[in-house]
Amino acid sequence: MNTSPILLVLAGKRDGKLDPMAADAGVSHKCRVPICGKALLQWVLEAAIPAFPDTKILVSIHDPSVITDLPAVIELEKTGRLIICQAQAGIVESVEYAAKQAGDSAWPMVITTADNVLVTSELMRDVHSDALAGDGDAVVVLATREAIQAAHPEGQRRFYEFSDAAISNCNLFWLRNATALKAAEAFRQGGQFIKTKGRIAKSFGIINLIRFRLGWWNLDTAFKAISRALGARVVPYMTTDGAYAVDVDNPRTYAIAEILLKERKL
Repeated sequence: MNTSPILLVLAGKRDGKLDPMAADAGVSHKCRVPICGKALLQWVLEAAIPAFPDTKILVSIHDPSVITDLPAVIELEKTGRLIICQAQAGIVESVEYAAKQAGDSAWPMVITTADNVLVTSELMRDVHSDALAGDGDAVVVLATREAIQAAHPEGQRRFYEFSDAAISNCNLFWLRNATALKAAEAFRQGGQFIKTKGRIAKSFGIINLIRFRLGWWNLDTAFKAISRALGARVVPYMTTDGAYAVDVDNPRTYAIAEILLKERKL
């Protein structure tokens, strides 16, 4: 296994459909929506490029021609670090296809999304270092409700409620090897478990859904149950900076991300 990870940025269209924010901005892909003078994807790549200077960066997208003029894409092409992957029908399929494109150098893999504009090189490096030293097959980056609200009171409105914590994910994941792809199966239907509780039952089983709804789980117990259900050890990485849980999903979170970008990256 490599000591440096490969990086994958998911920039495709969900279910192949035009995102409402992209439609409002007059662009074909959400990753081209502008915020603070740059495309969403540009912000993410600016964090990814220096995170691991010698590693390849994969961008999964339906139409590669829409990003060829981005400065970060031009830089990656010049240095030979860019791998464009055709986005597939769903998240899992896109990750699987990207892993095949990367071949032997695919692992470990850091995955994020093109709307995760507040992600930083430092977070990517910290997660990778911690995960590499641990024994998880897959790592999910999380933040608590308290940390998120400290970054912005409206940073998130919905949380996964456990007996010891309320958390939200930060759209940053780490996979050790091909075995970790089993963990991605939970997202074959697109994730969004908070909005669609039935997906928990489909992905992890009806008993686990009951335990989740009744608040019987603490976070550690939940991840052990999830790991057993998926056949891969999934562990959380808890960040103390709740801003990382703010991505650009809708006009409300766009406005919040814009505020935080101005404070942190401008």
